Amino acid sequence: MLKIERLTVDSADEEIIVDQAPTISFSLSSDHDGEHFSHGIITVGEWTLDTTDQINNVYTGPLAPYQTYTVHVVAYGQTGEKAEAKTRFKTGRLNEPWTAKWITDMSYDFPKKVSPKPMDFRKTFQRKKQIKRAWINATAFGVYECTLNGAKVGKDYFAPGFTSYLHQMQYQTYDITKQLQMNNTIQFTLAGGWAVGSFNYVRKNKISADRQALLAEIHLEYVSGEKEIISTDQSWEVSLDGRYQMAEWYDGETYDARITSDNQHWKQADLTKPRKETKILAQYGLPVRKQETLRPIETKQAPSGEYIYDFGQNFAGVIAAKIKGKAGQKIVFRHAEVLVENELFVKSLRTAKATATYYCQEGEQEYSPTLTYMGFRYVGITGIDPADIELSAYVLHSDFREIGTFACSNPEINQLQSNIRWGGKSNFVDVPTDCPQRDERQGWTGDIAVFASTASFNFDMSRFYDKWLVDMRAEQSRGGGYPMVIPKAGDNWPSMANSCWGDSSILVPWADYLARGRIEVLAKHYESMKRFLKAAKWWSGLLAVSPTDRYIWRFPFHFGDWAAPEGQVRDWLKKGKWVGTAYFANSCLIMSQIAEILNKPEDQATYRTLRNKIIAAYRKSFTDGQGTLKKAFQTGYVLPLHFDMTQGNETSKMADNLVHLIEEAGNHLTTGFTGTPYILFALSDNGKLSEAYNLLLQDTCPSWLYEVKAGGTTIWERWDSLRPDGTVNIGDLQGKKSEEDSGGGMVSFNHYANGAVGDWLYKRMVGLEPTSGGYKTFRVAPQIGGGITWAQASTETPFGKAFAGWKVEKGVVEVTVKVPVSTTCEVVMPNQEIHHVQSGEYIFKVTLY
Repeated sequence: MLKIERLTVDSADEEIIVDQAPTISFSLSSDHDGEHFSHGIITVGEWTLDTTDQINNVYTGPLAPYQTYTVHVVAYGQTGEKAEAKTRFKTGRLNEPWTAKWITDMSYDFPKKVSPKPMDFRKTFQRKKQIKRAWINATAFGVYECTLNGAKVGKDYFAPGFTSYLHQMQYQTYDITKQLQMNNTIQFTLAGGWAVGSFNYVRKNKISADRQALLAEIHLEYVSGEKEIISTDQSWEVSLDGRYQMAEWYDGETYDARITSDNQHWKQADLTKPRKETKILAQYGLPVRKQETLRPIETKQAPSGEYIYDFGQNFAGVIAAKIKGKAGQKIVFRHAEVLVENELFVKSLRTAKATATYYCQEGEQEYSPTLTYMGFRYVGITGIDPADIELSAYVLHSDFREIGTFACSNPEINQLQSNIRWGGKSNFVDVPTDCPQRDERQGWTGDIAVFASTASFNFDMSRFYDKWLVDMRAEQSRGGGYPMVIPKAGDNWPSMANSCWGDSSILVPWADYLARGRIEVLAKHYESMKRFLKAAKWWSGLLAVSPTDRYIWRFPFHFGDWAAPEGQVRDWLKKGKWVGTAYFANSCLIMSQIAEILNKPEDQATYRTLRNKIIAAYRKSFTDGQGTLKKAFQTGYVLPLHFDMTQGNETSKMADNLVHLIEEAGNHLTTGFTGTPYILFALSDNGKLSEAYNLLLQDTCPSWLYEVKAGGTTIWERWDSLRPDGTVNIGDLQGKKSEEDSGGGMVSFNHYANGAVGDWLYKRMVGLEPTSGGYKTFRVAPQIGGGITWAQASTETPFGKAFAGWKVEKGVVEVTVKVPVSTTCEVVMPNQEIHHVQSGEYIFKVTLY
């Protein structure tokens, strides 16, 4: 029987709001092995599409504002069986002008490097007749919390989301039909958020607006057919002395439960305007929402007297407390990732206070911050007896689906996989951040460049990436470069073309395409990618003294072997031209493949030719031509090996040299952010599988399993973030190592970049790897070793779940694969025996010894 397992509109299962033509996709299941999709008919109203593509079906029919559209899909298999399914989507405003006006309190100002007081807006209104439906459209400069008649509207945190506000911003649509009464009071509370508040490590504020501002419409549609819009204007009231006394990303939140709307000071709101004409679009990214609830695994009293609650997991989120309190009682919640000498260690947070302060009303009450979030495992509480509080915590991140699994016979590797997943979830809070805890939490492009493939295996990242890439395109400079962080949001770095960080413009869309098969992500970003590579080529040719030099990418700046365990910043940066040139070659290879997919043969040939010239330049400038680097370091070998820049005996010599450097380091890696994701591939793909497993299973510092052995539950920024002696490495960027001479430095216990090793676990240990977009074709080629007796992985592809697993018993390897409908799989057994299979479940066996 053929069945439509999943039907999505713009990658979303639930009824979404769109302001542009959406894309319709569906996956199938069947009890017939070898079943393939033949064709389908998609109907939306009078619009019909006959298609042979399950993924890239763009609706091209008419759209009108505020309407609901039913999508009906009839799919036929090659066996002749038929399946049907329906879903719906809604339209937003489309191009309908706002009747609402931006409102604020123009009399309010605040100094540099601090965040504004939260600003409350309210409006009372009546519904005239029986309501058919009612909804809110809202956006803001700042982040907002909306209540109607005292109850929260929607499930979102931190709306309208973090975007490049001066280019585009999102508005939300919330259905309030069931919340509406005859007499109503709506209230919005706006914190400074990313647009107005103190943000990034230099604590810049007023980045996109001088103060908070709200734009909202309440739409009432009566049964009679009459319509009414209640819009923000000067009839609304504003207040600066509400329950939220303080709210910002780094310092936290202060909340006074004694304050009511009746004892606030209210005045007439003022009209204002944005600094620029900003596009206001229906929410196209994923909202941040509560994903799960954690409870403490241990509570103890610190020497200072503070009660410490251990949640057993480092994560991003907020506390949730049930309290028995006295009016005016002050309770302070402090957050930290680690303990040192049984006290919260907060120096690594730098200027971030990461504190929630709560003033009680009388009796039983509940509190959870809504206008900030923290990165933490431990919470310290003062001001209340533990008997009078019940503490839990909400995990917050963007509302993506978790689609991937991995497990093996080694429990430490399984913990590493858990750390990788939690590192991803903690740093996908609306944008791909570097860390969730200290005074940063920015969209650093280099981190997501190397982690994108791993993330795309574990999570459905499509809508998350789509939103972020809109800002990447908008913030690209005229010269083709990008900001180091996106959205830029007050960061001091200039926009420029640099390696890895800039290559994210290619690596992220490519990772999404391989995982989800969406051609649109490549097409939308293609011209932006081309401009970036044009800039890379121009900078490579700057001040070149020979034809070879024209393809060595030195300028203007590279992070090089960033955060390598040996040396300091200046040492990492000095390796920039090796890293830059290799990444340049790799991006040209990917671009040639993208050009082929988009049917651009001239571009395809151009990028392949350019890549060959870059490789020749790398070989001539950096090696002896036989596989030995003139200046040897691990990343210098890893990148050309993994990026397929070597040939013949040169390949084996480079692999041998890499192994020699690893042995010299005591079987440790010495790679930074740019080399670490690929070091195991460079070994295992070039005849050094046992060496790859030895490195993976290393458990002394620096290594992945050292972090596991040390009790880490996420991936660390530095390999020795927690040293073997139990001290925290808070060395700053000038190389200072002691706690006494550092102001907090650069250390995070929740930084996902080095978690990109997950890619090797899935693609090599288990062997599950796409060979075309969306796993339309994929390979299962397990590489067995390290004493591991079984391993398995799965990911939900656009066509259905792909699974691969193997086990070894008495010298016999058994490999199991599950192939979704409409896909084909090449199974490469450990003895190089090859099988080609279509949809269904298969078991293959081979005797190893």
